[in-house]
Formats: sequence, C-alpha cells, structure tokens
Amino acid sequence: MATKRDYYEILGVGKNATPEELKKAYRKLALQYHPDRNPDDKEAEEKFKEAAEAYSVLSDSDKRARYDQFGHAGVDGAGGFGGGGMDMNDIFSQFGGIFGDLFGGGRGFGGFGGFSGFGGGGRQGRRVVRGSNLRIKMPLTLEEIDAGVEKKVKVTKYVPCKTCGGSGSRTGQLETCPHCHGSGVVVEVRRTILGQMQTQSACPHCGGEGRVVKDKCPDCHGDGIVKSEEVITIQVPAGVSDGMQFALSGKGNAGPRGGVPGDLVVVVEEKQHELFERQDQNLYYNAFITFSDAAMGGSVEIPTLHGKVRVKIEQGTPSGKVLRLKGKGLPSVNGYGRGDLLVCVNVWVPKSITKEEKAMLEKLKESPNFQPNPTKQERGFFDKMKDLFN
Repeated sequence: MATKRDYYEILGVGKNATPEELKKAYRKLALQYHPDRNPDDKEAEEKFKEAAEAYSVLSDSDKRARYDQFGHAGVDGAGGFGGGGMDMNDIFSQFGGIFGDLFGGGRGFGGFGGFSGFGGGGRQGRRVVRGSNLRIKMPLTLEEIDAGVEKKVKVTKYVPCKTCGGSGSRTGQLETCPHCHGSGVVVEVRRTILGQMQTQSACPHCGGEGRVVKDKCPDCHGDGIVKSEEVITIQVPAGVSDGMQFALSGKGNAGPRGGVPGDLVVVVEEKQHELFERQDQNLYYNAFITFSDAAMGGSVEIPTLHGKVRVKIEQGTPSGKVLRLKGKGLPSVNGYGRGDLLVCVNVWVPKSITKEEKAMLEKLKESPNFQPNPTKQERGFFDKMKDLFN
C-alpha cells in the first residue's frame, strides 16, 4: 500500500499555518485540479481528492491535534476518504462554499457526476445534512497494543431506511420547497441608516435542504433513517495509548434524507496489566531476587510481552538497581522505534527466619564484607535514578 504524503506538504504550508492560510492553500490547489478544468484527467482527480482530504483534517482543530501528535494513524479515515467513505460529490457538498462563483456562471461547481455545485445550478445555498458522530470506548490489553489488533464491534446507530431508500418519502420522491424554491436559503432586505442591507439564512420551512417530504414514509416518518445494529471492523494500530482517539469516516449515524454520514470516534481504554506498568512507550517491571543472587551474582528470568528472557545479575547487585532491556517496550504509534523494558531489582528479605538461619546470619553479620561501606557512586544512587527517569 502506498505511503500517504504529509498533509502539510500536500497543501504546501507549515505546521503553524493559520486556518485562513490553510483555506487559501486548499482553494488554490482545488481550483488547479478541479475536474471542470481537467476533464478525464485521473491524476488531477487524485490530487483534487488528496488536497480535500488534507484540508478536511487540518481545518478541524480536533483532527489536526491528533494528526500533529500521532500522524496518519491518529486520524485513520478521519478525512472522510479512508475505505471509500466519501466520493467527489461529498467533497463538493462539504467544501463547495470555498469557491464562490468561479465555475459554471454563478455556481459553486460546474458539475461532476450529476452534482452541480453546493446544491446544484442556482441552488448553491442548499444545505446537506450530516449525520451525528458516534463515540465508543475500545478496551485493549498491552499485548493488543503491542501488536495492533483487529476488533469487531456491534454498534447501534441510525442507518438509511430500507422502505423508502433513505429519502423519507413513501414514493421515494421529494418536492422542491415552495418557500425557497429549492435554494435552501431565504434572502431578507432591510433598510438601515447605511442603506439597504441584504442577509441570507437557511430556509426555516425546509431546514436549508431545499426539498420537503409531502408523503412521509410510514417506517421512518419522513426522516429517511431508522435505528439498527451494525457490526463494524476496526483496525487498531500498534502503539496506541490510553485516551487516544481516532475516527472511522462515514461509520457514524446516517444523515437524514440522504445526508452525509457522521464518523465513528474510537477512544482507547488501556487495561491494567498484572506485571507491567507503562509510561509512554517504556514498560516497568519489579524483579525480586534472593540475597544470595545479589551477593554472588547469577541470572533470573524476566517476562516480556514476547516471552521470557534470562537476565544476568552481577555480583554485588544492590536492591533498587535498574536494568534496561533495549527494545522490549512498546512500539511508537508512528512506527519509529520501540521503548525499553526497565527492570527494577529488589532483594527479597524474608519476613520470618528459623533458628538455624538466624545463627548463620549472625556469623555473617560479623564478617567485614557484610559491613555497610558504600562507594561514592553508590551514595549518588538518587542522582542516577533522576537521570534514568528523565
């Protein structure tokens, strides 16, 4: 699969670009590659879609923040183009207002695949109703986060009514709104001290859609949508973290009467692990060793997310020493490297001992090697710990 280009690179702007700069850059590219100017040019069409995808993410503050933090994995499908969620008509309906009257003699767009502007010739104000987003929590284990996982979830959502085909009409036909004559807007002219002022607003009779339902469908009551259940497959990338969100475009509630569907927003919920603690991409594990192993040296088995490994314990290892196992942590969500597994060594001290054990320890207690005599390096233990965790 081809690697996606950086959205900022596509639009030719810096990462600190303002919303107005983003809009200006997108408008320039969309005009350059618009289908009316490039008929039957597949390359131009792909660049037109690519620019729209980049703008749809970067112009949304939430999606832009996720993209800046996690790259494409943070907004997989959020632009509305992943998995075939949107087509050229959807692009026109969302962004047609950016172009003004540059195509088709007063229309937002000249016409593509039967769609003419933001609502069609002479109807650039017509509103396309978008379905609402859905939000679900996705519980994941560290093992699933480490490898990435495919999950199937059953979601209750609004879907297009099968009886009327999503039109809301018993006959499948909608009528032009008699108040706005299909434009979706009403214009009001007022006299002020500055002269005549003209304002435009959504038509209150049709809600800005430009069409009305006369003979309502008995199942959806004219809305064109009904409640149903759908099983959705979700691809969760490796390396996600608790609270991270990503969106599946077009998998939310269907829009009324053929409107654009909303998104399914997935919120990662990381399950607590019985062995490991997590901080960013690093994992932490407490290993307990015997006093004999600490004094004489040896080796211990340490669990990882990919099985057990044997780690050498140096002679004279103090309690609290931290061993770093490189690359045994979690992958980065953007695919760049892995974290480490940090093993904190704890010398196990028994809570009760026998008379024989006590006698042996009394003998050892008098030995010079068992008298505390820390080196300067060992006295600086807390400084080393600060360096390690910083």
